[in-house]
Amino acid sequence: MKVCIVGAGAIGGLIGTRLAAAGRAEVSAIARGATLAALQRHGWRVAAPEGGLLQAPARAAATAAELGAQDLVVIAVKGPALTEVARGLAPLLGPATVVLPAMNGVPWWFCQGVPGFPGGGALASVDPGGAIAASIPFERVLGCVVHASASTPEPGLVQHRVGRGLIVGEPLGRAAGRSSRAEAVVALLEQAGFEARLSEDVRYDVWYKLWGNMTMNPVSAITGAAIDRVLADPLVRAFCSAAMAEAATIGARIGCPIEQTPEDRHAVTAKLGAFRTSMLQDVEAGRPIELDAIVGAVHEIGQRLGIATPNVAALLGLTRLFGRVRELYPEPAAS
Repeated sequence: MKVCIVGAGAIGGLIGTRLAAAGRAEVSAIARGATLAALQRHGWRVAAPEGGLLQAPARAAATAAELGAQDLVVIAVKGPALTEVARGLAPLLGPATVVLPAMNGVPWWFCQGVPGFPGGGALASVDPGGAIAASIPFERVLGCVVHASASTPEPGLVQHRVGRGLIVGEPLGRAAGRSSRAEAVVALLEQAGFEARLSEDVRYDVWYKLWGNMTMNPVSAITGAAIDRVLADPLVRAFCSAAMAEAATIGARIGCPIEQTPEDRHAVTAKLGAFRTSMLQDVEAGRPIELDAIVGAVHEIGQRLGIATPNVAALLGLTRLFGRVRELYPEPAAS
């Protein structure tokens, strides 16, 4: 199987390294700048949580045209970069190429196929103008939820912290049933040492993960606090719970009901200790924040369904302003 990793950062580098080291696929990468140079010089590299360095040769290129059609394309870029990246993917897409977005938050395809969703399935918050959907046909997509933490202490080197969970499934869930392509991807990931699982309803898995981190990410980013301090403040904790309750109401309307309470989830999150969220790490590194897929999409879906979300709206507005002041989130388009 020919596999291309688009975005060889923390998660993309982790997936690419383990797939290449397993030797069951021909693995390449699209990267740029210092990451491209590091991959070409050193190959794939992951520093394991238990110590030691996992390495494998890498074929890395700056453009899709240099690599040609693939069997599987894993997209692991940050949300703000996806529109531009998607426009350049065409040379990777052969007749049966599968696209696996391993990204945070609500993906662009999330509401496609949801019965009765107002205004169709396109979400302006994550795919303004529909450019991503136009570049990556829905029928090529497999849903993916990542349960792993990693960082890049230097370009081309991944520090794997914890977790090897990857949930994969057809975007239409139970309506599509189990598919041979999803089973093949899960098997490939399992052979590479991931705790891969085939989901019967990957939309639910996406929403459940989002429900758990849609408050911790932005609140930690705007306060600079690790999640142990976020949860220790009773007023902040209550605000997060209220926003999560609104997201749970939305989930129930779109076929993704959440059975836990916010306090149940806080108890799970608290076990991570003084964890610094990915959005906080992006702020500290001066990188654009992934706000739209994590909070903006929840707000948009709620508006489309006529569900009041005052706490989600406040979270979105505060984090958006914080990002704009620091030039980490785009200013509104001029009217």
